[in-house]
Amino acid sequence: RCQRWVENCRRADLEDKTPDQLNKHYRLCAKHFETSMICRSSPYRTVLRDNAVPTIFDLTSHLNNPHSRHRKRIKELSEDEIRTLKQQKIDDAFERKQATQESNENNEQNTVSEEGGEEQEEKAVPLTLEERENKDYLKSLFEILILMGKQNIPLDGHNVDELPEGIFTSDNFQALLEYRINGGDEILRKRFEMTAVNLEYCSKTQQKQMLEICENCVREETLREVRDSHFFSIVTDEVVDIAGEEHLPVLVRFVDDSHNLREEFIGFLPYEADPEILAVKFHTTITEKWGLNMEYCRGQAYIVSSGFASKMKVVATRLLEKYPQAVYTLCSSCALNVWLAKSVPVVGVSIALGTIEEVCCLFNQSPQLLVELDNTISALFQDNDEKGNELKKICRSQWTGRHDTFEVLVDLLQALVLCLDAVSSDFSVRWNNFIVGRAFVLSSALTDFDFIVTIVIMKNVLSFTRAFGKNLQGQTSDVFFAAGSLTAVLHSLNEVMENIEVYHEFWFEEATNLATKLDVQIKLPGKFLRAQQGNFDPDMTSENYYKEILSVPTVEHIIQELKDIFSEQHLKALKCLSLVPSVMGQLKFNTSEEHHADMFKNDLPNPDTLSAELHCWRIKWKHRGKDIELPATIYEALHLPDIKFFPNVYALLKVLCLLPVMKVENEKYGIGRKRLKAYLKNTLTGQRSSNLALLNINLDIKHDLDLMVDTYIKLYP
Repeated sequence: RCQRWVENCRRADLEDKTPDQLNKHYRLCAKHFETSMICRSSPYRTVLRDNAVPTIFDLTSHLNNPHSRHRKRIKELSEDEIRTLKQQKIDDAFERKQATQESNENNEQNTVSEEGGEEQEEKAVPLTLEERENKDYLKSLFEILILMGKQNIPLDGHNVDELPEGIFTSDNFQALLEYRINGGDEILRKRFEMTAVNLEYCSKTQQKQMLEICENCVREETLREVRDSHFFSIVTDEVVDIAGEEHLPVLVRFVDDSHNLREEFIGFLPYEADPEILAVKFHTTITEKWGLNMEYCRGQAYIVSSGFASKMKVVATRLLEKYPQAVYTLCSSCALNVWLAKSVPVVGVSIALGTIEEVCCLFNQSPQLLVELDNTISALFQDNDEKGNELKKICRSQWTGRHDTFEVLVDLLQALVLCLDAVSSDFSVRWNNFIVGRAFVLSSALTDFDFIVTIVIMKNVLSFTRAFGKNLQGQTSDVFFAAGSLTAVLHSLNEVMENIEVYHEFWFEEATNLATKLDVQIKLPGKFLRAQQGNFDPDMTSENYYKEILSVPTVEHIIQELKDIFSEQHLKALKCLSLVPSVMGQLKFNTSEEHHADMFKNDLPNPDTLSAELHCWRIKWKHRGKDIELPATIYEALHLPDIKFFPNVYALLKVLCLLPVMKVENEKYGIGRKRLKAYLKNTLTGQRSSNLALLNINLDIKHDLDLMVDTYIKLYP
């Protein structure tokens, strides 16, 4: 079809371009298509019918206008070419008449009527001078808003409270408008030359309306690609504060036309405290507002902050009830042990996680503090330089997201406490008041016995899942074999639960030894004693208290979470990873994907030939040439030149890589999450905007200014 478009446009210079290049880098005006070929189902989208071919061209006007700027693009046609083009146009018209007779009857009256929609005239009415000037003016406003989004410039300038009474100052949007007028923008100058100096050029309401249109148009570019690929997965990140309100960042995973797995940010969803309301709004936003068909959703994952896990689990459960194919999984960007720790419903664990984040944040803010910590580690590990150097290296990374976070913290705890104590008791001008104050508070938190016993117990419980979680974030073969090791992990944890008295005794002894090393008193928490109000049970010891309040619920919860997140459906999907040739080779090509692929049967183009096709796939790799390496990842397999000869295998691999537990192999296609983190890190909470954030994070998406202007005029006439 691309070739026919190029031929009809008489663009000889584009004949050597591939369909992919034409689709990405070139556009054809809608006026070259019959109106019956255009669907207008939304103010944000103009969609062509599948068989649309451009047929309306004025190929002679340039002959009378030698100065036309387009004359180089049009070559003069011979009589045979004109005759062929006319015949082709007649043939196309006949085919359309046969296929859509009812639509053509409407076209005879020069209109196209969509479902209860508006009528479009075949010939566009020329714009008046006033309308043209208004569109140019709106285009200038949209250009400024897009610039502010891309460059992360907040809409507001100076805070009103900071200015003396009676002083007027422009916000950032108005300042850029004035700058553009002074730079010679005649459209804006003409519009505002008679306006009072202290009057807003564009009201806050109008800015908000235009920003919403920018956001929707930019999002629609990504969603169009998602719809074209059919299948997708939904991932949410940790709850964030946007101008004083809690929001959930939402990302979508899909495989694009070039067979690349991508993870793109598509917007923020207002967070609701009630999980049932949140589940309804989550579903409504994705299906009705964003127009995605959840029947094609093949995975869902939620990265949560402490305290939010149970609510997001309700959302996952409600979606699974409606869409059983939307498998609930872990997210590849979050370590299993960190995810499990954040989901533990014990207040002490949430407090400990918050303290760890604050300590890491304080040291990352000050290079001087890191140097001080290095010196403390060197002094403590004089007899073990290797261990000391390893800990120094870890301190300069985001160690709070590691699989062994609690092990690292237990090893570092003495060094952290000694370093913070030294800083908080140093009254020289070396440290500012903020660092001294934070050092004192965090040192007190780290030397609380409740914190020490919590991190020691978490370290020991999560040691059973550490290797399993690490493999889940490893190579494709590691993920495949990890799925088979879950039974052993659960068996170990159940054995711990059955003998919790013995295990807890060892854990508590380790915690008391660490507390003794730090001169911390071993005692019951003050909040517990205060809550007893004289009814204290004298037989209640610290060891028994922490067993009942921490060890037992933590082990029980982790066992249940592993069963929930690694459901039978999830494990069956991971077993299908034996389709990847390197995994197949490790299994000596003795695999049986057919039994596990049943869950994806409806996603296959030719399910009846699956068994035969899988046999051919195995034979192809088993009898490969000696110099041919086995593809080690789904990404490599999807990019094989002959993958098109295995349509069922391609469909299966495509759906498998959508599972959020699978990592995005090519980093440049998973940049949406990194840009989201960068935006949140670099933007003050009060200056964050969900609209501008989408423009900033998706800064490389093409912006159609004409579409934005037309949409604004339709929605706000």
